[in-house]
Amino acid sequence: MKQSRLMSLVESVANVIVGYGIAVVTQILIFPIFGLHTTLAQNLKMGAIFTVVSIARSFALRRLFEAIRIRTIPE
Repeated sequence: MKQSRLMSLVESVANVIVGYGIAVVTQILIFPIFGLHTTLAQNLKMGAIFTVVSIARSFALRRLFEAIRIRTIPE
């Protein structure tokens, strides 16, 4: 069964929200181990930056693999 465009959008948004939350919680837990002490606001901002970078990375890789797929399809 094929996923609808709406459900693809819902999945993508959920993935970004969950990723952002995981990034922030991980920073809060891990940074002090390395002697880095940040405020909640700083963690939220860094989490947002990491999320934007992750979205850009995911998009670039998806486009790269699509280009590879198109080149490898026999004509």
